Formats: sequence, C-alpha cells, structure tokens
Amino acid sequence: MSELFAELDYRITPIGALSLRRRRELSSGADIFEIKLGDEYLMSSQFTVSEIALARLGLAVLQGGQLDVVVGGLGLGYTARAVLENEKAKSLIVIELLEAVIDWNVTGLLPLGTKLASDRRSRIVQGDFFALAMGRSGFDAAAPGRRFDAILLDIDHSPEALLDGRSTSFYQPDGLRALSAHLKPGGVFGLWSNEKPDPAFTERLGGVFAEAWAEPVTFHNRLQDQPCTQTVCASHSPLEAA
Repeated sequence: MSELFAELDYRITPIGALSLRRRRELSSGADIFEIKLGDEYLMSSQFTVSEIALARLGLAVLQGGQLDVVVGGLGLGYTARAVLENEKAKSLIVIELLEAVIDWNVTGLLPLGTKLASDRRSRIVQGDFFALAMGRSGFDAAAPGRRFDAILLDIDHSPEALLDGRSTSFYQPDGLRALSAHLKPGGVFGLWSNEKPDPAFTERLGGVFAEAWAEPVTFHNRLQDQPCTQTVCASHSPLEAA
C-alpha cells in the first residue's frame, strides 16, 4: 500500500514547472497518477477513456494492415499504448517536448511501466510536434518526408485552450494543411479535446480533409460525481498535399 500522497518528480521546463504526483484514492484504494503544469492539471490516470478513444477511433477508419502512426504528446502513455494494442500497428513514433515526461515513461515510474519504451515497434522522440508538423522534413529524422497512415494529437486542452503559444498557428487552415502533407493518401488526423464538439473547428478540418467529424466521449467523473464529455476530432483523406 502506497502512502496517501507523494510528489514523485518536479522539474522546471521550457513551458513552466512540471510535477508528477501520486495519491491514493481512499474509496477504491487505487493509486492515481497526476501531472501538473504549475497549478494546472494536465492529465490523470483516473481519466483515460478519451485518450484511449483517440487511438481506437482514429485507427478504426483505416483500411488494410501494417499501419505507421505518429502520436503527438506522450503524457501517461495511454494513447500510445492503445495504438500498439491494435494488431495492424507496424510502427509508432511518439513526439514529446518535455524530457521529464519521456524519463517517467522510460524508467517505468508511471502505471504502464516500461511497455512503450520496450516495444520494438515504438520510438519515443524528444521534439516539438508543432514545428515538425509544419516543416517539410516531418516526424522521422531518419527518413525525411516520410508519410504516415495516422497522426494523433493530444497536447493542448483544445484548439482554443493552448498550453503554449507555439501551437497557435497550427490549428488554422495553413497549419492543418501542412500537417496533412505528412499523411499518406487516405490517412487520418485525430485530435483530443477537453471540450465538447466545436463545429467551427470541425468545419476548419473539413476544408483540408475530405471527411471531418467530432466524436463525443462521455464518462463518469468520480471526483465530481457527474458525467463528463470530451471530444475526439477526426479527419480522413487529405484534399491536397502541401
């Protein structure tokens, strides 16, 4: 049995003070892992339904096998793990800006242990997802210009609620069009949002992709004892290459 509360790590990062905490939920006896940026909660192992849904919904629309996937934002690792649980996943590159988050996953400090780092199909890369998405070389330094079947993003709270100003232009048409150039024909871009579906952003995606839609993901928030709805935004088949 763990102690009731522990701060497992604390680091100063380019976007602020980052801390990893573990607390014991008294009602269930379970250990809950939380990542905070300053006073703001980024993620919790108590609420992973929509992070897993991002991978499952994003990959479900793809035909054929042997999928090459990029995940932007490592976090606690639940989206990446859901990708690797798909039997069609051939390769996975996870782009993560913060060295601390990579360390926590690689050393097994988080609930998933070292599963992501030890899977031969996956590679965790420290880098700025948004800069790579908007550049011509793309996400694989070993193969500049490489294209992928799916790119799944879970970094900002939503396209309107950003963790850092560097991603502002990404959510506009030119940024989304640059991202689409790194997808294979028929490829999928999926995005996690902490908000309910945003018709304006879905319409923006529809200007870059042949299909765009928003999937509400509702689960019970035990802390507030009420339903909570987040969103997976998905788009399919880029209309043009940048």
